[in-house]
Amino acid sequence: MTAPLVSVRDLSVAFSQGGAQTLAVDHISFDIAKGETVALVGESGSGKSVTALSVLKLLAYPAASHPSGQILFEGNDLLAKGEADLRKVRGRDITMIFQEPMTSLNPLHTIERQVGEVLKVHQGMGDAKARARTLELLNEVGIREPEKRLGAYPHQLSGGQRQRVMIAMALANEPKLLIADEPTTALDVTVQAQILELLAKLKAERGMSMLFITHDLGIVRRIADRVCVMTKGKIVETGPTAEVFAHPQHDYTRHLLAAEPRGLPPAADDTKPEVMRGEQIRVWFPIKKGFFRKTVDNVKAVDGIDISVRAGQTIGIVGESGSGKTTLGLALARMISSKGRIDFGGRDINTYSFKQMRPLRRELQIVFQDPFGSLSPRMSVSEIIEEGLKIHEPDQTPGQRDKAVVDVLNEVGLNPETRFRYPHEFSGGQRQRIAIARAMVLKPKFVMLDEPTSALDMSVQAQVVDLLRSLQQKYGLAYLFISHDLKVVRALANEVIVMRNGVVVEKGPSERIFAAPETDYTKALIAAAFNVATTRQHAVNE
Repeated sequence: MTAPLVSVRDLSVAFSQGGAQTLAVDHISFDIAKGETVALVGESGSGKSVTALSVLKLLAYPAASHPSGQILFEGNDLLAKGEADLRKVRGRDITMIFQEPMTSLNPLHTIERQVGEVLKVHQGMGDAKARARTLELLNEVGIREPEKRLGAYPHQLSGGQRQRVMIAMALANEPKLLIADEPTTALDVTVQAQILELLAKLKAERGMSMLFITHDLGIVRRIADRVCVMTKGKIVETGPTAEVFAHPQHDYTRHLLAAEPRGLPPAADDTKPEVMRGEQIRVWFPIKKGFFRKTVDNVKAVDGIDISVRAGQTIGIVGESGSGKTTLGLALARMISSKGRIDFGGRDINTYSFKQMRPLRRELQIVFQDPFGSLSPRMSVSEIIEEGLKIHEPDQTPGQRDKAVVDVLNEVGLNPETRFRYPHEFSGGQRQRIAIARAMVLKPKFVMLDEPTSALDMSVQAQVVDLLRSLQQKYGLAYLFISHDLKVVRALANEVIVMRNGVVVEKGPSERIFAAPETDYTKALIAAAFNVATTRQHAVNE
């Protein structure tokens, strides 16, 4: 029997802080054969990424340590190697793609310099050879017109292009093992599908092995030969992917498989009053050039869109990054200026000044994508939630406000005893519940939900979807739900609007959109999201 390329044996990872030691990975073992893809699956905090980083000893040592274990690569224990020996392996024999390319790429260096550096360090190439090889790699990973991208900086590329550059860097030296740590989490569904296809193609062509880290079981089905399911630092189940998915043995694996958002949205009632109506909403950003900063053109982020939301109804806005989804939502909530008519409660609020809008803010609430960024780290949960009450209910006593905070925390499924803690003391799902509580405590009529589940684990996503459904049914809330995750949209939205380049390409009842999409673009989005085995008719413009 052929020896495995990588053999992880009885690996433990501990972190020391303030004299205390926490075990993040607890005596795990697995192998990766040559040419095989192994997926490490589990929710946040399960130990997946810590395990992956241990392979190349990229943890924050000496705070991190390995109380037990070996990581054998071609028979050599990487944990026993010194820094000088590891440098010969990192970037050459074993490479890594990280979750967020924008933070992994150097913002001060061009694409040519960053890809070329890998070639120069490990292969001693000169500038001309490194440039030629960089062009080959960019072309291989599907970057269009690579010559024009050599001098570009990371911020000048789209998310998909940046991830392709990361893949080019990782493959530059023909590695034997590629570690991919959530490489598609931050990408749109169509771009995600392209990246997965690209990785599978390159792996097959090069006979490369891959360790794929993810919490998305849909991705595991598509790319992995074998899967290891992790929770609380332990591997609780392992086996061939098809077998584990068809006949899961462990309760946690069954829990993960059942965690996708399910069910249908509450039925919309056309007799309910209209809460929000937008007519010919337009948001153009001027492009100014020259000494006198004359407007030479406009970026048409939102270009003439009509929309209507009734009480108890959810309108889902879907599309890729840059399609204008969030811009439309911010315009309707009067967070940015726009042209057109915005009726809210029978009034055209698009003519209102900032002062006139202030009393209406309690009825127009927003839940943002990243609760860690939208919640003040210097305020306790109680202070965050009651802030709006102090502004809109100035006559309330401190006791009344505290009761309102306790009531809303109970409503969103959080222990009110934790209200004096700070955001960093909560998990991602708990922070999103706090953000929802902040919006709901004011009893709004209209809530804009901007990608509220995209940063969450699958099981937490399902919980948040159930919570939003129950709150909508209880209070008759009108939701504008913005997302590129079509599985969540299908579970929440009564009507779907598909946007691309600032305009609506398709709209209609949710059932019809998902069952019988009419445009090629919508078909491509649905095929990518649900892994439909159809020929893609839409090429994403990178």
